[in-house]
Amino acid sequence: MKKNIALLAGGFTGEYEVSVNSAKNIANNLSADKYKVYTIFINRDRWFYESDNGPVDVDKNDFTIGIHGEKIKFDFAFITIHGTPGEDGKLQGYFDMLGIPYNTCDATTSGITMNKAYTKTIVNGIHGLHTAHSMRLFEQDMHDVAIVAATLKFPLFIKPNNGGSSVGMSKVYNVAGLPEALKKAFHEDEQILVEEFIKGREFSIGIARLHGKITVLPATEIITSKDFFDYEAKYTSGVTKEVTPADLSAEQNERIADIVTEVYMRLNCKGMVRVDFILLEGSNDFYFIEVNTTPGQSSNSLIPQQVRAAGMDLGEFYGALVEGAI
Repeated sequence: MKKNIALLAGGFTGEYEVSVNSAKNIANNLSADKYKVYTIFINRDRWFYESDNGPVDVDKNDFTIGIHGEKIKFDFAFITIHGTPGEDGKLQGYFDMLGIPYNTCDATTSGITMNKAYTKTIVNGIHGLHTAHSMRLFEQDMHDVAIVAATLKFPLFIKPNNGGSSVGMSKVYNVAGLPEALKKAFHEDEQILVEEFIKGREFSIGIARLHGKITVLPATEIITSKDFFDYEAKYTSGVTKEVTPADLSAEQNERIADIVTEVYMRLNCKGMVRVDFILLEGSNDFYFIEVNTTPGQSSNSLIPQQVRAAGMDLGEFYGALVEGAI
């Protein structure tokens, strides 16, 4: 019997199309012999499946759809929504109540890891891991740029505390650039993170529990012609070069794998996640940036690159995530 897979795409943020592209790649790679995949689109107005006869709305009472008079129940939910409601724990809590297994971290971990400041607090203290000095600001409070400038060293990164794809992010070099950068970040979130810039090589590495074992994928080095890896750098062809596997020594790879495994375990992660980090210039110091619990899955995204670099089949990788959760 084939398992019915609900592949959830879309969401409520500017990453809607990124999510849809991720879903297309997952659907193309999941084994058609084992799984019948139904892509469920989620936006603020409706949840629906695009059937041959037009959109079919999801019954949210039991997460089913009706096609040709038949009620389709799902064995598994493959969540590939970036941002809310797929990355922040909302859908995870919904599926927990319905008893439907899914591919991501649970509701608690998803909610915590969407909050960059909370995540940094939890992973702080892991041997070999460093975090940049930072401040968290709330929209309802007064923001004295002089206090920020006196507390942290320029240049600074200003970014939404809950958000993805580097939307709303700025790099500022002096106090004059702070007001506009704060405004831009607060446009995306009611709380933001102001963080000291760490100069060095930037990397991203996937990690997943496959066949009951935590597996660390080969790292990717991100080399951008822009000043930093923002939304444009991520999604504009030719702006960024991604090298997979990254040019790292065996010793560096081993140490990085140990650190990200500890991050995965301490945050109680499940399924696949991606950890972004920087190796400080002139040293081997590992600086944690963030963890992404629903990383992009389009054909050129980092995780698919890393799966291929590890000599693994992408369809088998996704299948292992499904079977491991079920």
